[in-house]
Amino acid sequence: MAEILSVLTMAALVWLWYDSMRARERAVSAGKQVCARDGLQFLDDTVQIVKLWPARNPDGRMALRRTYRFEFSDDGAQRRGGVVVMLGAQVESFELESFLMQ
Repeated sequence: MAEILSVLTMAALVWLWYDSMRARERAVSAGKQVCARDGLQFLDDTVQIVKLWPARNPDGRMALRRTYRFEFSDDGAQRRGGVVVMLGAQVESFELESFLMQ
């Protein structure tokens, strides 16, 4: 019985890792698209997960809601923060730190 539990735990961890990598790739893509749309530079080509918790999707099913932080620049010198929230495999929302256009 302990062996079965160990195998199931390992399978769940592998699934969580794989699902997290897919969500991260989508968050990077979403951050790049938002920055390109607004004429901004997506910095470091990466996102950082800052929050992970269960939530219900629009169909009422349980999914993982992940919040990723990234950095962008409007002038190539100053770094600003942005956030992409993923619900399962879908982008739920995004936010860019305000900046002044000169």
